Amino acid sequence: MTEQFTAFMADYGWPFFWIALHSLALMVGLLLLIAYILYADRKIWAAVQLRKGPNVVGAFGLLQSFADMLKFVFKEPIIPSKSDKFVFLLAPIVTTVLALAAWAVVPLDEGWVVADINVGILYILAMSSLGVYGIIMGGWASNSKYPFLGALRSAAQMVSYEVSIGFVIVTVLLLVGSLNLTDIVNAQKGDYGLLNWHWLPLFPMFIVFFISALAETNRPPFDLPEAESELVAGFMVEYSSTPYMLFMLGEYVAIMLMCALTTILFLGGWLPPFDVAPFNWLPGIFWFTLKTCGVFFMFAMVKSIVPRYRYDQLMRLGWKVFLPLSLFMVVAVASVLHFTKDLGV
Repeated sequence: MTEQFTAFMADYGWPFFWIALHSLALMVGLLLLIAYILYADRKIWAAVQLRKGPNVVGAFGLLQSFADMLKFVFKEPIIPSKSDKFVFLLAPIVTTVLALAAWAVVPLDEGWVVADINVGILYILAMSSLGVYGIIMGGWASNSKYPFLGALRSAAQMVSYEVSIGFVIVTVLLLVGSLNLTDIVNAQKGDYGLLNWHWLPLFPMFIVFFISALAETNRPPFDLPEAESELVAGFMVEYSSTPYMLFMLGEYVAIMLMCALTTILFLGGWLPPFDVAPFNWLPGIFWFTLKTCGVFFMFAMVKSIVPRYRYDQLMRLGWKVFLPLSLFMVVAVASVLHFTKDLGV
């Protein structure tokens, strides 16, 4: 019996234990990062508008996000009497779990990944695509026309811009020849540092991906599912307390996932800007975090300075501008690779 237990633990138990431990460490670190990303988002928005932002709870307001969390947790959850209560409470859980699960394949450094699978990019696309179901469930289960219209808007918006994101990713995969996220980063390694990264040859696709990521995560100026002038507050209008907090947490986790994906696809992941001292003295996790936060800073600045689009403008941009452009770039990149290969370049 002891031998069987030892063999079982060796084959299944210990690997599962280490995966669970790595997952827990990643989740705790990610949640702490989200707390300060929320703080940074509010501070950047305040600075652009010449305001102070959070500055009371803790030194410089650094504990404001934790105070907000406690406020949400201890508030009484209010569930509409005519709602589908099970689906109503399940929706924010689905949104948050799917957003967190997508991080399992994101490499933070060389070898720093929970699951280094060969189809990592497909896994992320699947998780982000399933995220729309949480929003639809929340809007439908509320049994009110305003959240339902917000959920429909969000579903249409996310599906529209996932198409462009998919074609942008295809252009990167054509250059790399692998669906593994670690391979995508290593393909950008070279003697010229940041000049080897994919943002330079694929600069139009970098811009399309960045803007599509804003729309995919319902960030301003594409926060039409939560447009308070028409929809009160979108699909979350009936939510309060912890369920509302879970929706917001899932949204910010998805935002950081898009920032991390931008870093991996275009900005060299954990690679230093130049592979010389003192840049290569710092660990890869430092460069990955710095780049991801830099992309989020651009997200925050867009929120602060760009006015909200109309819904017809949003759809026109996705289907009549980004889709043809991304399709053209897929054909152009494939053609260049094909003819340079034939020429032996």
